[in-house]
Amino acid sequence: MERRRTELATFAVAIFTVILIAAAVTMEKVIFQTASNDAPPYTTGLARPHQPLDRAPGEPLPAVGGPAGAVSEHR
Repeated sequence: MERRRTELATFAVAIFTVILIAAAVTMEKVIFQTASNDAPPYTTGLARPHQPLDRAPGEPLPAVGGPAGAVSEHR
């Protein structure tokens, strides 16, 4: 019975050591960065939100610039 406990303890220590080494190797490759409002390098800028549409909620969009012969529902 004592031999089985020794084997189990040795196995547990080995597993713990492998997990610890794997975590250390993984954390070495992780790049920690803090958030900022600066644009990333080599970008032309960030997108800006569009102006709100001048219409009531649920009102259909006007058919401006649609295909030729299209009938507009907005009258």
